[in-house]
Amino acid sequence: EVQLVESGGGLVQPGGSLRLSCAASGFAFSGYSMAWVRQAPGAGFEWVSTISTGRITYYTDSVKGRFTISRDNAKNTLYLQMNNMKTEDTAIYYCATEIERRSVVAGSNRPRGQGTQVTVSS
Repeated sequence: EVQLVESGGGLVQPGGSLRLSCAASGFAFSGYSMAWVRQAPGAGFEWVSTISTGRITYYTDSVKGRFTISRDNAKNTLYLQMNNMKTEDTAIYYCATEIERRSVVAGSNRPRGQGTQVTVSS
């Protein structure tokens, strides 16, 4: 069974940092491009970042230069380092395979995990 378990969220002040983790199991993690998506209160799912199997990274414009996605295939874990955070980063963050990310953002699928809440507030 595929499992994705997100962790590392919390309350942080504007300008602060958080590091999210996503522990993956039940599939060949190293063979999949992986992604982070987020859902702000009252909004749909938004793609945040993707990392390919070759560690090529992609970011939505609003987080470029502030967020860094990475992966540790030995630990089957995906990460998202978030720096210089803004109030508009407040959301529940989920990880997904890149394939599933597309259907989640399109609204035709749900993330597999419970997500981790990130709140940016002074």
